[in-house]
Amino acid sequence: VQLQASGGGLVQAGGSLRLSCAASGINFSTYGMAWFRQAAGKEREFVSGISWKGGATNYADSARGRFTIPRDSAKNTGYLQMNSLKPEDTAVYYCNAVHFLVSYWGQGTLVTVSS
Repeated sequence: VQLQASGGGLVQAGGSLRLSCAASGINFSTYGMAWFRQAAGKEREFVSGISWKGGATNYADSARGRFTIPRDSAKNTGYLQMNSLKPEDTAVYYCNAVHFLVSYWGQGTLVTVSS
């Protein structure tokens, strides 16, 4: 099983990035998916999640209104579309796939937002 996160990089404040999480080795369409992030010196925190069918989403207050979490189960890929980025969004972003008690993590992708 592998979750390959990609799409991070350096962007100016106000810009956008789209992170991708490509899953292999699992039936991704049966997994809920979430994104977490961890800034330097801080604990990992929840950013956004989407149900396995895609019908339910939720967002941290810091992400609501700026981020969306689409998924394409046919491509075994989930995304995190991040708009209006702020310097405080700088962190390593991790994708997570969950099916009942089974959870898999991607390796993380670094997002740096400059002011």
